[in-house]
Amino acid sequence: MDIFFQQVINGLVLGSVYALVALGYTMVYGILGLINFAHGEVVMVGAMVALATVAYLFGYFPEMNPIVMVLIAATTSVISCMVLSYFIERLAYRPLRKAPRLAPLITAIGISILLQNLAMIIWGRQYKTVPKIFSFETREFLGANITDLQIFIIVLSAILMTLLLLIVNYSKLGRAMRATSESQRIAGLLGVNINKIISFTFVIGAGLGAVAGILVAANYSVAHYSMGFMLGLKAFTAAVLGGIGNLGGAVLGGLLLGLIESIGAGYIGDITGGFLGSHYQDVFAFLVLIIVLVFRPTGIMGERISERA
Repeated sequence: MDIFFQQVINGLVLGSVYALVALGYTMVYGILGLINFAHGEVVMVGAMVALATVAYLFGYFPEMNPIVMVLIAATTSVISCMVLSYFIERLAYRPLRKAPRLAPLITAIGISILLQNLAMIIWGRQYKTVPKIFSFETREFLGANITDLQIFIIVLSAILMTLLLLIVNYSKLGRAMRATSESQRIAGLLGVNINKIISFTFVIGAGLGAVAGILVAANYSVAHYSMGFMLGLKAFTAAVLGGIGNLGGAVLGGLLLGLIESIGAGYIGDITGGFLGSHYQDVFAFLVLIIVLVFRPTGIMGERISERA
């Protein structure tokens, strides 16, 4: 039972990150019907920029308060990803809005490969380690261990996801986003600036992705130019699992995917004597995805919708 609770905690930590990244996918899809496969690389850029900033500050200003150092690195990372995502939408996706759906999809894959190779050129092929500027205590809960960092990841993710849901559901900007997702043409006739709303959607998703990248790098103490590929793929899986285009579904899908992976890798791996362990955790995630798509193609919280104008 201790193993089960430990894997549940690990799954919640992992699922919180998946949910943050999945929100970026699901917001863009909800408004444009576009799968932004470059989003995973934006998350990677967030992690690498934050790590490079911390390394610079730690090397040249070793006496700086660690909290201030992290805040500067996080702010730099989030702003960098927001600017990057804005230009990706402005230069790569906006000219293709009226093109066949395959064109922006191929463009997204191309942008993903481009960003990954640029990151390799800038930061190199080697794994980058996170400087140890904090010491985290380990606490016991229901026979399982959880660190202060894991608690922080879960709490911060919950706060950010709640804020996003409040903005989308109760703010004027959120109403404009929902109107645009229903029909860009009608929303435009009602005075909504479609280009600004779409740009904002990309930017806010990139900001959440940057935070997710920082949390992943902090949790595993490493970052790499290719880390965005699998993380993005898992987050996309989470979005589809929950019901892509549905914010609540992205959150639910992310948490479920994290729990499935963690329990499958640890709890089931222990039962099978390690035969089905951590090396097979991806199998559990994608197996569940296949099952969901077979029996409910729209995802757990997705609904069938007609073509939008």
